[in-house]
Amino acid sequence: MFKTVLFPIDQSRETREAADVVTNVVKKYSSRLVLLSVVEEPPIDAPSKDAPSTDDPMVSPEVVAKLLENAQSLFSGQGIQSEILERRGKPAFTICDVADEIGADLIIMGCRGLGLTEEGADDSVTTRVINLSPCPVLIVP
Repeated sequence: MFKTVLFPIDQSRETREAADVVTNVVKKYSSRLVLLSVVEEPPIDAPSKDAPSTDDPMVSPEVVAKLLENAQSLFSGQGIQSEILERRGKPAFTICDVADEIGADLIIMGCRGLGLTEEGADDSVTTRVINLSPCPVLIVP
């Protein structure tokens, strides 16, 4: 049913909690697992394009590469082989583009909670992915 599962990851607690669901789904359906992390482009009004913000580690390619390696190792320890992709861009749009590119049957992602409220819906990566995704999206609260 779910031949290819896309798991976008960041450093959030919600991503770590969603990893258990990913493990269960991938094992149950013998799915191909693709781990994706997006290096966020700094805002246009940032002081310097080449100086990543220290407030957001997801703008550092080195941090993102290490995050992907750690996640791949975590799944490997569960007996699951995974592929890793690192992309640049706006997270929601990049996630959906990659899902389309790899022919994902399911996207599994954590939700930080605020994004599904009325106040946070406009800025929520989760809400944007739900609205733009070319395949079903499983949100792990």
